[in-house]
Amino acid sequence: MTDTDGGAGRSQSGGDRTLAAARERDAADPLAEARERFAVPDGERYMDGNSLGLAPDAALATLERVVDEWRELAIRGWEEADPDWFHYGERLGDLLAPLVGARESEVVVANSTTVNIHTLIGTFLDTLAGTPAGPDPAAESPAVLVNDLDFPTDHYAIRAQLRQRGIDPDQKLVAVESRDGRTIDAADIEAVLRERDDVGIVFMPSVLYRSGQLLDVDRITRAAHDHGALVGFDCAHSIGAVDHDLRGAGASDDADDGDDSTGGVDFAVWCSYKYLNAGPGATAGLYVHERHHGTTPALAGWWGNDKDTQFEMRHTYEPADSAGAWQIGTVPMLSSAPIEGAAEVVREAGIERVREKSLALTDYLIGLVDDRLGDDFSVGTPRDPERRGGHVAIEHPEGYRLSEALRDRGVVVDFRPPNVVRVCPAPLYTRYEDVWHVVETLREIEAADAHLEYDPRGGGVT
Repeated sequence: MTDTDGGAGRSQSGGDRTLAAARERDAADPLAEARERFAVPDGERYMDGNSLGLAPDAALATLERVVDEWRELAIRGWEEADPDWFHYGERLGDLLAPLVGARESEVVVANSTTVNIHTLIGTFLDTLAGTPAGPDPAAESPAVLVNDLDFPTDHYAIRAQLRQRGIDPDQKLVAVESRDGRTIDAADIEAVLRERDDVGIVFMPSVLYRSGQLLDVDRITRAAHDHGALVGFDCAHSIGAVDHDLRGAGASDDADDGDDSTGGVDFAVWCSYKYLNAGPGATAGLYVHERHHGTTPALAGWWGNDKDTQFEMRHTYEPADSAGAWQIGTVPMLSSAPIEGAAEVVREAGIERVREKSLALTDYLIGLVDDRLGDDFSVGTPRDPERRGGHVAIEHPEGYRLSEALRDRGVVVDFRPPNVVRVCPAPLYTRYEDVWHVVETLREIEAADAHLEYDPRGGGVT
């Protein structure tokens, strides 16, 4: 196997690579019992939790409870359900706040990830312009700093928000270039900030969706604030798998706990259907540091109004003094209810222990790829644990056909162009034995050239 991780070397996990040894690891796993709380498909090795997590029994239970409340209470559920529906987005935000290192008032469940990018980027573009009505024609338009490996929806939304303010996105959406096509170096973000005085917002993923690189949230936050810019993160590929400290990121070492001026990510967004396991299309979430509370959102809607006056039906919007202000429409109860049970599963396991097992599983996977697969395979994910999220990018010239062959053999993965088979050993329900079988199946497929029986990449969901 070739090493493509910038000379970082092979996996350092070492140890016995036999199936028996994998089973010994499973027997000693403190999170082993969590698997029993999920609907794990029979006869499959499910390795696609970075796209859609499996269904936890607790998530199905909270969904069924809300369905029953709808059946039994009907409209009374907004006040009489337990918990009541009226405050449900905020209630779920309280559950998720410890997973991202935030205060309860700074997190709410609302909208979709893309909608949340629209409203938060738009909000802070307006804030930088000094008026909620739009940019000051006399002022230079702020630029938004992203990177060229972002998930596409982030760029679509930001470009749209720039266009709506009469700002040319070709001039003001600035992308940090990758040195290797896999990762983003924080030093390159800092270099662009030194070169571009007009950067007003830095918006990065916490984990790159293709390679699985975990970016240095603390360093990027500090660099953005030193530049005088706001900073936000798309945490879709990290929430539920990485223990974040959004409120404390970038703070100076000698700052008091109550000092808000020295750090803290300004805003963040995420989905709930990957490592949070809340189901397809589950309602998304967002974080806004409390120093921005009271700001008028770019996409105002009645559900973000102050709860005390919401049903006075005034035509003048009064934003909630919390992250709840960035809710837009009525909370979608059936898309939100599974989050309640799913979040409790993660909280009970402990996000620190989840992260510890995630790193152990991905390190084990990388070691197996090194030891058991041929030279056409490479690992595109950083080997340094501090730079790695929850999935591993296995690269191969025939990655698409390999992914199709794996699926037909009961190994569920996905493919990302041009050559990446993404393998995600989600820590709450994946065993070391599963990881061993995935790599063994890959080895058998390539040895028999079985993947060559498949057509080159077609369309559809991968």
